[in-house]
Amino acid sequence: MSSLTLSKEEEKRLKGLGFLNNKGTDNFSARILTVNGKVTAAQHRAMADAAEKFGNGVLTFTTRQTVEVQGIPYEKLEEFQKFVEDAGMSIGGTGAKVRPVVSCKGTTCQYGLLDSFAISEEIHKRFYEGYHDVKLPHKFKIAVGGCPNNCVKPNLNDLGIIGQRIPHFEADLCKGCKKCSVEAVCPMGAAKVSDKKLHIDENVCIHCGRCVGNCRFDSIKDGAYGFKIFIGGRWGKKVSHGRALSKVFVSKDEAMDVIEKAILLFRERGIAGERFAVMIERIGFEEVERLLLGDDSLLERKEEILAREF
Repeated sequence: MSSLTLSKEEEKRLKGLGFLNNKGTDNFSARILTVNGKVTAAQHRAMADAAEKFGNGVLTFTTRQTVEVQGIPYEKLEEFQKFVEDAGMSIGGTGAKVRPVVSCKGTTCQYGLLDSFAISEEIHKRFYEGYHDVKLPHKFKIAVGGCPNNCVKPNLNDLGIIGQRIPHFEADLCKGCKKCSVEAVCPMGAAKVSDKKLHIDENVCIHCGRCVGNCRFDSIKDGAYGFKIFIGGRWGKKVSHGRALSKVFVSKDEAMDVIEKAILLFRERGIAGERFAVMIERIGFEEVERLLLGDDSLLERKEEILAREF
């Protein structure tokens, strides 16, 4: 069932602006962007005021960390939009394009290995806002997780970032303790003492950083912070688990460039209606990784790729 009096074309136009029809009525839910799930107290009050002034007084929170104000009559949509924009917020988050970014609270979490709010806000500005008018083969979802706990499921997004801390193990300082404090604290069992020496299995280690600072002889007193990037995740009716690129990035700028390369590659090689995961399967993960980690030809051809008819 759709709206009672509006045409399908008008419903589609409004959906593109972030207004979703309330089934069987001429009322709409407006999708307000939070950028990364973080809003100020003043914005909270503005959203509550908007819900009472224009809607049915209800706010709902989506899985993509946007906020929907329900029950807005068609004739009040423009007035609602102006009210929200005057409060410093915007409406949107729909369509075959880069979608709003999801972030965990890694900035304040005891396990956080990166500033999730700052990174996700930068991604929002550069790729959600910067690519807002760029049509893609399908939606493209991005998530930022502060650590390998995966609270926001980065590997179930088209592209996901997970904070890393790569331990710097100085083997010559290891005493091979019978009760190794590093082995005891490792949640994955990647650190084990054998032959009177600690060994870290890189095939098991998830770079959570729990071991750093836990050796009483300072064999692991620091570690490099970095970004692991997963590509090709998807949830829904057909679930795909994203695969990690082979490189852990210690440069934020390099990680950001890889995100942009992925978006450009999707636009250039993707087929209309095809999710990023399907494109990767069709082209091959190894080839996609080569294109993302190789040279900067995708970035150099950015204007050409964006100018193509799609």
